[in-house]
Amino acid sequence: MLSIRDLTGTGIGPIALKLANREVAAITGPSGAGKSLLLRAIADLDFSEGAVMLDGQDRTSMSAPDWRRKVTYVAAETGWWAERVGDHFEDRTAAIRLLEQIGLGESALDWSIPRLSTGEKQRLGLARSLMGKPRVLLLDEPTSALDIANRDLIEALLKSRIDEGTAIIIVSHDPEQAKRMQASPYRMKAGKLEGTP
Repeated sequence: MLSIRDLTGTGIGPIALKLANREVAAITGPSGAGKSLLLRAIADLDFSEGAVMLDGQDRTSMSAPDWRRKVTYVAAETGWWAERVGDHFEDRTAAIRLLEQIGLGESALDWSIPRLSTGEKQRLGLARSLMGKPRVLLLDEPTSALDIANRDLIEALLKSRIDEGTAIIIVSHDPEQAKRMQASPYRMKAGKLEGTP
């Protein structure tokens, strides 16, 4: 499904990684090791070189927005461009279903962005990214601001997407998260990915 070969970019590389449908790769490592830079490079948000392919199709053969719809990056701190939560979701019915899965109800669509806690932003940012049904999710510390109950909700949601065929690369400082997600463990150190590509 996702194949990465000789990927280099600012502060990272060369990186090799292969990910099949329903597979999870969990990346740990110290701050500054290049974990977020790797996810951004895969998503084609930062300049990088090397072969990054989805189902045999090179990312250079499609537009950046098309690539990012299929291979979606969710930052630790997501960006918001409108005042109201609901303005970030095109399909209200689908959004409500997702909001219920992450412990928020329909009323959250009427909330203003400035009133959101960091954890609410994390959950809503993930829900927003799932609306496009990406093939691959690149998750940067998706549960770092959550309590255990909400972390478990997010992990359950991610496992349901994995069951549907989504592949995930998750950056986490929680080594137990890799075990809970049944992920292949990798470690970033000084821009290099250690593990089995």
